[in-house]
Amino acid sequence: MRLVRQKEQSGRKSRKGTLAAGVLSATIVATTIVSGCSFGGEGDGVGWGGSGAHGQQPELGPPARALREYADGLRARQAARAAAAKRWGLKRTPLAAPPAPAVKPRLTTRKGFEVKGQKKLPPVFTTIPTKDKVVFLTVDDGAEKSPAFLRMMSDLKIPYTAFLSDYLVKEDYGYFKRMQDRGVALNNHTLNHRYLPGLPYKKQRREICGMQDVIQKRFGKRPELFRPPYGNYNRNTLRAAKSCGIKAVPLWASEGFADHMEWREWDKDLHRGDIILTHFRGRDDWKGTMPDMVRTVLKTATAKGYAIARLEDYL
Repeated sequence: MRLVRQKEQSGRKSRKGTLAAGVLSATIVATTIVSGCSFGGEGDGVGWGGSGAHGQQPELGPPARALREYADGLRARQAARAAAAKRWGLKRTPLAAPPAPAVKPRLTTRKGFEVKGQKKLPPVFTTIPTKDKVVFLTVDDGAEKSPAFLRMMSDLKIPYTAFLSDYLVKEDYGYFKRMQDRGVALNNHTLNHRYLPGLPYKKQRREICGMQDVIQKRFGKRPELFRPPYGNYNRNTLRAAKSCGIKAVPLWASEGFADHMEWREWDKDLHRGDIILTHFRGRDDWKGTMPDMVRTVLKTATAKGYAIARLEDYL
């Protein structure tokens, strides 16, 4: 009996040793790949998947190869982002956003922004509740149709969300289709940018549902996000929006211009999950261009340690 127990204990130790060695090997592989170190130096006989010939990289097994490919891709994307930042006049490379959250935050209406019966209406908010150090860029109306803006955002791979008004967008639907083709969500900012609280329910509904119809017809998808012109709304606005298929009403916590930022909050600062508003504007309205606006927003966010994330990923 004693001999049997000794053998069992010896077997358990052997299995633990094998498992520990496997974990250690995986850790060494990951660390080595991320650090860029080579596998299997000359004559050392170390090689996951076999030792390479003199002057050649050794052949890697599937797990190590996947890790190396991921690390190489990460370095390549960061290098491309840094080069694009330099081309567009940014001294610092914009920070990359983290992966989209697996569980979406629960959205509630900001205190003081409620209307009667708010619990049954789309939530109105200026900030997304998140622990990620991210902010969200949104662009309103559609007046300026800057090709440089499209190129800049694509080069830098900066996500943003558009809220469109048809009286401006209809001048060139193709510009916004190109935007959509680059992954930008196109949302509702009414047909004619009217002051909605001054309109009766039926006319408000016409402004909102009419823009839903335009976006669906021109761009193939009915939006779920709506932003009222000037940020003004009443209970009828939210009732009409809900009846048109709207699920949420994102407002904003700060606003970006070509040469400065403006703030809603008393501390004049960014916060985790803040929504930034800006507009499709150019030199006719601003002291600068849309790329100037992007530079202002990115310089501010990067200096404060924030990445620009995709709004829809958090909704």
